[in-house]
Amino acid sequence: MILLDGKKVSNDIKDEIKAEVDKMKSQGEKVPHLAAVIVGDDGASLTYVGSKVRACERVGFESTMVRMKHTTSEIELLHKIKELNEDDNIDGFIIQLPLPPQINTQKVLMAVDPSKDVDGFHPENFGKMALDMSTFIPATPFGILELLERYDVDTKGKHTVVIGRSHIVGRPMSILMSRKGWPGNSTVTLTHSNTKNITQIISQADIVISALGVPNFLKAEMVRDDAVVIDVGITRVDDDSKPRGYRIVGDVDFENVSKKSSFITPVPGGVGPMTIAMLLKNTLLAREQRMG
Repeated sequence: MILLDGKKVSNDIKDEIKAEVDKMKSQGEKVPHLAAVIVGDDGASLTYVGSKVRACERVGFESTMVRMKHTTSEIELLHKIKELNEDDNIDGFIIQLPLPPQINTQKVLMAVDPSKDVDGFHPENFGKMALDMSTFIPATPFGILELLERYDVDTKGKHTVVIGRSHIVGRPMSILMSRKGWPGNSTVTLTHSNTKNITQIISQADIVISALGVPNFLKAEMVRDDAVVIDVGITRVDDDSKPRGYRIVGDVDFENVSKKSSFITPVPGGVGPMTIAMLLKNTLLAREQRMG
């Protein structure tokens, strides 16, 4: 069993990006600038945005955190997005989800300039991805591809089962794993809450990508020997023995599944760190496109 170490790979990517930024600075060029908009005081969102800001500092990016009250109206947020779209100093920006109930999330994501949409959520970018055109790939799927590539995991002709059909992970992964090229060229089955015989389908998979959000859903008896297991799930489970009062658990029963798998991602330390690294990579790409 080989551990797909997202922490290590994400640090390697950050070092590579930092080297590029250092080169830009030495040549007196503009460095990439990432902005993040957060509406409200959701604890997990604040933690996540904070880690993005720290990642920007590490690689030498400029970063801006736009904090707005949880009572912010949709019109106010759309006005802020328009400002960011028109600000030539900002190469890319993200809207941290979830948004408060008074705001239509789809309307907000549609308002982001596709050339600054480093999260890859805009329909224009999603459509380009589906058509195999050059675009911003959503950061989590992009991170999974990068892990598979850097660990030289064979995907050609393999049966990939994706569990979960969210627009953020499940659906893009099903498209990307079936595309021509590498990682890709696999035969994909996309499963979800209405899939019949899901256990039987998973047992036939060479590669399992679980993005369900159900702790320890994937058990050892569901997985074939030597399967590649990618765990995207991240759930806080109450645990009084931990200093924070909780622990982070993935979709996979790691202890038992890892004994059968050829490659597996841990939680935490697998896909999570890759997401932020690939957001930085998308921002670097956005800056190149804007300068080009």
